[in-house]
Amino acid sequence: MYEGPVQDLIDELGKLPGVGPKSAQRIAFHLLGVEAPDIDRLQRALQKVRDGVQFCIVCGTVSDKEMCRICSDSRRDRTKICVVEEPKDVQAVERTREFKGRYHVLGGALDPLSGIGPDQLRIRELLTRIGNQVDGVDVSEVIIATDPNTEGEATATYLLRMLRDFPGLSVTRLASGLPMGGDLEFADELTLGRALSGRNVMR
Repeated sequence: MYEGPVQDLIDELGKLPGVGPKSAQRIAFHLLGVEAPDIDRLQRALQKVRDGVQFCIVCGTVSDKEMCRICSDSRRDRTKICVVEEPKDVQAVERTREFKGRYHVLGGALDPLSGIGPDQLRIRELLTRIGNQVDGVDVSEVIIATDPNTEGEATATYLLRMLRDFPGLSVTRLASGLPMGGDLEFADELTLGRALSGRNVMR
């Protein structure tokens, strides 16, 4: 235990996801050694995040404006919506450069044990968006891109149940399975099961 502000900083850093006690201590002592302008820049960046970041009124991702750059882009395909759990997932899909549609951020995944049900997620907004043509066109495909874990699978199943009654709407799920170069014996049951159910015809 250190005294005063140093320990306070370590405690606060330790609350960040993926930062354990040792990492928090290492970051705190790094910050003690940097120049004052560097600390000022960090402080300004944190303040801008607190005061200037908002959530897009259409898709729910983080933005510095009322509508994010993707939803504002008229070149994007408004007939396709990719549903993800978190704003960071939008960037992961964007890095592939394969998807030219728009997004919908749920704000998490169904997890009853943690008290996260459908009402805690942006599912109602998704249904409204599709049913009321919020983007001005008929949505023809919803791509469910939730994480391939228990919570993500439960969320995907729930969404499929909610979306199957929309006429003319195709609901798809990201393919997932074995990574290239991986060994079959090290694959977990969920990954191997998804690889089997999503198998393709060899040509």
